[in-house]
Amino acid sequence: MRYIPKRPREGVNVSDVHPLAEAGMLIAGLTGIFVLIALVLVFLIEIALYFVPAEREARLFEDWLPEDLLTLAPSDDRLYEMQLLLDRLTSHWADSPYVFRVEVDTSDDPNAMALPGGLIVVTQGLLDDVSSENELAFILGHELGHFRNRDHLRALGRGLVFSLFFVAITGGDVAGIGINVADVTLRGFNRKQESNADEFGLAVVYAEYGHVNEASRLFQKLAGEDQPGFIAGGYLSTHPRPGDRVAQLRELAARQGWPLAGNVTPLPW
Repeated sequence: MRYIPKRPREGVNVSDVHPLAEAGMLIAGLTGIFVLIALVLVFLIEIALYFVPAEREARLFEDWLPEDLLTLAPSDDRLYEMQLLLDRLTSHWADSPYVFRVEVDTSDDPNAMALPGGLIVVTQGLLDDVSSENELAFILGHELGHFRNRDHLRALGRGLVFSLFFVAITGGDVAGIGINVADVTLRGFNRKQESNADEFGLAVVYAEYGHVNEASRLFQKLAGEDQPGFIAGGYLSTHPRPGDRVAQLRELAARQGWPLAGNVTPLPW
């Protein structure tokens, strides 16, 4: 019996799937792999950093500042007065392992950050919208709450991972990722972390003044209750649902028996 080979069908080496669809599936697959790797790395780094003793963290970052942070001159009276206020507030956290320091970033975008080693950064934009010492005290107390719960280290882990991925994708300089860690990913606090920091901040305000009047005024501004024209900027991008947080703070104060009324201390500048 003679074998007669068949001719291959036309297009046998050509995929039946459209090239654009194949490219889309490839990109989606690679993206999924990158996301999975990133999530695993974030989880591992967060765990590793969380178990770094706070005392060691404080020593490692004792004099650290993000490279791109433009701060007020050390001779600025506002910086001095804010440090005095911060020292008073931290006296209500007796077993704190940190020596806290405050810096004012010259950015007009209203924001506040808790950075490794006990550094709290408040932007010029946020400081310009603060109306009383009580309001400022809650902002600082809130950031102290992130330190107490060590939220900032979890955020630092995310910052390291995503900054490294950014460098890998763009081919940038690894040495320049420091500001990304500080600026990009310390926006990653979840709702529970923010709520816990609010509770600690409000407790510190009550311990300092004996009431919590104006503690939530910033969130009232963000929610449009106080100043409809107030531009939230960066603070809204990093702190969710200000209207809900005003209500939560009021409920917490009522539950704890902390007065909502009391004498307001003006800013010392």
